[in-house]
Amino acid sequence: MDLSNLKPAKGSVKKSKRIGRGQGSGKGGTSTRGHKGAKSRSGYSRKVGFEGGQMPLHRRLPKFGFKNINRIEYVGINLDTIQQLVEKTNITDLDQAFFVNNGLVSKKDLIKILGRGELKTKVNIKANAFTATAQKAIESLGGEATKI
Repeated sequence: MDLSNLKPAKGSVKKSKRIGRGQGSGKGGTSTRGHKGAKSRSGYSRKVGFEGGQMPLHRRLPKFGFKNINRIEYVGINLDTIQQLVEKTNITDLDQAFFVNNGLVSKKDLIKILGRGELKTKVNIKANAFTATAQKAIESLGGEATKI
């Protein structure tokens, strides 16, 4: 057996239907599109969500909810995560660039330090926001929590 006599299993490959190749083929004339109407024309495309004139689902469902345009979205970093980073890198002055380099946030993200976990080393952190418990934990060890 070699590459020259390989072929697919019987019945697994089916020839495509050749449409619009004359009356003798049995698929000529209207080319399986039926008679007249928008769907028989070339260039026809149905609107997304169109349901044949019935009121579409996205219009049948009620509108609800509220999106606050003034919301400030922070990326939260917990104290236990900071403790792991400090143990791994031995750096005690943490700022935006440090968090970006370690893959915790992207360049334009706002950072909020959260209070989950336990901090064992003195660290100086510069971030956009702190929770009360996080700030208390940082300052109890003699570190600084500076808001940018």
